[in-house]
Amino acid sequence: MIAVDPTDSASVLAAFGALGVLVVIFAESGLLVFGFFLPGDSLLFPAGVLCAGTAEQAPRLVLWQVLLCAGVGAVAGGQVGFLLGRHGGRAVLARTSKPGVRRTAERAERLLARYGYGKALVIGRFVPMVRTVLHPAAGALGVPTRTFTVWQIVGGLLWSQSLVLAGYTLGASVPDIDDYLPSLVALVVVVSLLPLLPLLTEARRTRRRHR
Repeated sequence: MIAVDPTDSASVLAAFGALGVLVVIFAESGLLVFGFFLPGDSLLFPAGVLCAGTAEQAPRLVLWQVLLCAGVGAVAGGQVGFLLGRHGGRAVLARTSKPGVRRTAERAERLLARYGYGKALVIGRFVPMVRTVLHPAAGALGVPTRTFTVWQIVGGLLWSQSLVLAGYTLGASVPDIDDYLPSLVALVVVVSLLPLLPLLTEARRTRRRHR
């Protein structure tokens, strides 16, 4: 029996294919501490690449299956995360011993306060780690269920489908893209962190004012 590392996108895709995308994205989109360490962008983008065929190699995954599993995992995971937050999420965040989770929860709250519910839920989907904590935080902060549901579906579908299709497009147009995949995934992650820059700058200024 082959051991599968759920934090390694290549291992998940090789073992489970589109079903692995569904399970991991579901957990990464809202299961708080556990999902915090799972791949999101670094799973969806390579999955899209594997859906693209070349003259030398047939597609290793089926595009419509990956798109469906990614969308279902993102939307269902976000909604479950919200419900967990609504029913005791703040207590869980307060009890966690992981400082990274606490800091990210604070950033998620600032994101909701700075951009408003709708924009924050869409932008937050594209930010690694923040999206895992954002949905439980929204539930704990009392974001209206209807507002949350509408915008988390919009954000979840935009995020999941765009990354899979971006990987598919590059995989179909760039020869030997597997050779560049680690660098491309790293670039995707770096770009996805850009929405955090205003929040980090604001937090730094606040700390300086209170010294």
